[in-house]
Amino acid sequence: MANNRAAKSGFAAEAQRKINSKYSEELAQECLEWIRVITGEDINVAGDMDNFYDTLKDGTVLCRLVNHIQPGSVKKINQSTMAFKCMENINQFLEVARQMGVPAQETFQTVDLWERQNLNSVVICIQSLGRKAEKFGKPGIGPKEAEKNVRNFTEEQLRASHSVISLQYGSNKGANQHGINFGNTRHM
Repeated sequence: MANNRAAKSGFAAEAQRKINSKYSEELAQECLEWIRVITGEDINVAGDMDNFYDTLKDGTVLCRLVNHIQPGSVKKINQSTMAFKCMENINQFLEVARQMGVPAQETFQTVDLWERQNLNSVVICIQSLGRKAEKFGKPGIGPKEAEKNVRNFTEEQLRASHSVISLQYGSNKGANQHGINFGNTRHM
């Protein structure tokens, strides 16, 4: 756990401060309130890092959350406070979140929560899961997920695009590279 680690110093401490600065208490509070609505559990919804960590660190709340969204998705929730059992709960939550459609880049590593390394990534994952929950008939959080916007072009429209010279290519006003030597030339 985070309490058993030596204090970070130097570059590691600076990196940890930078990671912690991205944490948003408002988003964390929104996540905890959403978890309370979905699960019906009486949890403290204060968004500070200490409360967020204490509420979610053993993974039981997260497992119950995904079980409320998709019943039976986590078969056995470990109630033990032993480190590997708690990390197993967190891992089960992450597996189910990926199955529900949370992209890999929006998930977190088990140690991010268990060792309190990056609580912001935990918030991001819960927000992403909140968007996916709407597909399962549950209330969501955060911005609405984008829908597909397929565009179909005719063959004539596609052909017309081949004759257009994009201004992104720029213009060299008739100049060429004749006579320009870059760097050292070969001497005979």
